[in-house]
Amino acid sequence: MTRPESTDTLVRLGADFHRRGWVLGTSGNFSAVITRDPLRLAITASSVDKGRLSATGILEVDRDGRMLNGAGGRPSAETLLHIAVVETTGAAAVLHTHSVWSTVLSDVYSGENGLFIEGYEMLKGLEGVTTHEHREWLPILENSQDMEALAARARVLMRGNPTLHGFLIRRHGLYTWGRDLDAAARHVEILEFLLESVGRRQML
Repeated sequence: MTRPESTDTLVRLGADFHRRGWVLGTSGNFSAVITRDPLRLAITASSVDKGRLSATGILEVDRDGRMLNGAGGRPSAETLLHIAVVETTGAAAVLHTHSVWSTVLSDVYSGENGLFIEGYEMLKGLEGVTTHEHREWLPILENSQDMEALAARARVLMRGNPTLHGFLIRRHGLYTWGRDLDAAARHVEILEFLLESVGRRQML
C-alpha cells in the first residue's frame, strides 16, 4: 500500500478497535509495509489515543526503527517488534491490541508458555485454516521494557513456529499480522473473539 492508503486504513482501524475496547487509552500500535527494499513502515506514533488517531499520528520508519517522515511525535517503543514480525513472517501489516481478554489470558496461561484454542468455527477465519478441528497455538512471551531483547525473542519464536497467526505478551496483549491490512484486521477480530470465548467459558 502507499503511505496515504496505509494512513487512511490505520486511522480507520484505530477508531474501530477503540470502539470495541481493544486499544483503550493510548494502548496498542499498528503498522503497514510501504516498501520492502528498502524496508519502510507506516506506524502509529507513541502515546497516541487510537480513538482520536489522525494522519499526523502515523509516522514512517526504516528497518532500524528510525523516523524518516512525520510530524506527530516519535515512533512507538515497540517498533522493533513490528519490524521483527514483518521480516520474519513476510507480513505486510502488524496490529497490536490491549484487550481485557488477551491481557488476562496471557497471565493465566503464562506458566504454560501459551494456550491451544480448538474446536471453534471461528478458527476458519485465520489464514490457511479450513476446519473447526484446527488446533491453534498462541504462545506467550514474558514482557520486557528492553525492546531489542523482546524483538529478538519474538524472532526466535516465529522462526520456530512458522504457522503462527499471532502471539501474546504477558499482561500486555496480542500481536497478530497478515498479508495486508485487511487480513491482519480479520486476524485481530478472530483471535479476540476466540480469546473472549475461552475466557468466558472458563468463567462459566
